[in-house]
Amino acid sequence: MKYLLLPVLLTIIFLLGGCSQKRPSHHPKNPKYEIIKPKVKYSASRKNLAKMVKQLQGSPYVWAEEGPNRFDCSGFTYYMYGSMGVEIPRVAREQAKVGKRIDVRDLEYGDLIFFATNRHNRRKITHVGMYLGNGWFTHASTVKHEVIYSNLYTSPYYKKRLRICRRYLPDEPRTTVASNDIKAPVWQQAKAAPAAVPTPLPAPAAQSTKAPLQERKEGIGNKAIVIKAPIKEIEQPRTPRGTYYVQVGSFSGHPKSGLLYMITSKGLTYKLIKFPMGDKTVSKLLIGPYLTHAQAKKVLARVRKEIQPNAFIAQIR
Repeated sequence: MKYLLLPVLLTIIFLLGGCSQKRPSHHPKNPKYEIIKPKVKYSASRKNLAKMVKQLQGSPYVWAEEGPNRFDCSGFTYYMYGSMGVEIPRVAREQAKVGKRIDVRDLEYGDLIFFATNRHNRRKITHVGMYLGNGWFTHASTVKHEVIYSNLYTSPYYKKRLRICRRYLPDEPRTTVASNDIKAPVWQQAKAAPAAVPTPLPAPAAQSTKAPLQERKEGIGNKAIVIKAPIKEIEQPRTPRGTYYVQVGSFSGHPKSGLLYMITSKGLTYKLIKFPMGDKTVSKLLIGPYLTHAQAKKVLARVRKEIQPNAFIAQIR
C-alpha cells in the first residue's frame, strides 16, 4: 500500500510547490498607501523607457502599488519616469495636468495617454497608459490584472474613452519597441515566458496591413484613430463655495496615494490644507466643500461606511 501512496504524495508535493509563486491579490485588503519613490537608475530617454517596458511587461496589477515588481496604472507610469529622475504626480488625474499637452495625431513613444473609464463621469481621468507607437500602448490593466499591451486603433473601448495626451521628455528620434525578446514577468522569472505580445511593434511610419485575428473577425481594421468626443483639457467640475467639509484625517506629510484613490473612485473631491507643526508639515484631508451642514452630514455617513469610520464634519471659513 505504501508504494501505491507514494505517487499520490509526490503529486501533492509538486502541486504545493507550484503554488509558491502565486500572483498577489490585485486589490489587497490592506493596501500599502505609502508612496515609495523609485530609485533613479537611468538617464531620461526613450531608449531607457523601452528597456523598462520590456522588463516590466506581465508584472502583476496591484492597487496602490508603484513598483518595483507590481503596479497600478499610474504607479506604473510613476515608476518608469521616476526611475529616470523625471518627477511626475503619483495619481493619474494629476499626471494629466502636467507636462506638454500633445495632440493625438502627434503621439510619440513615451507619451502618456489618459482615459475616462468611469461610466458615471466621462470627464474624470481614471486610467493612464504609455504610448509605444502605431497605436500600441502599455498599461497596468485592471481587467487583465497585469501590465499588458493594448492598441488604440483596434480597441473601441479605449478609443472612445481617450481624453488627453501628455509628453514629459524632450523631442528626440522616434523609438519603437521590439517585444520579441521580452523577459518573463518579474514576479515569475523562473517560469515560462509570458503569453504572446505584439512582435515586433511596427514603426510609426509603417502601418500594419493585418489586425489580430479576433479583431479581424469583429471587422475592425487597423485605421487611423477616430475619436468622436472632443479631446479637451480635463478640468475637475466646479464645487460649491461652501464652508462645510468631511475631514478624513490629519497626516504627517502627504496622505497616502491609495487613500486619495479611494476618495476619487467614489466620485468625491478632496482638498488638502497643509500647515507647519514643529519641524513637520501636517496635512488635513478634507472632502467637499458643501454649502450646508445637512449636505455634509449626508456625505459623512457614506464616508464613514466606505472610507474612514472616524471621519467627522469640519467647518472652515
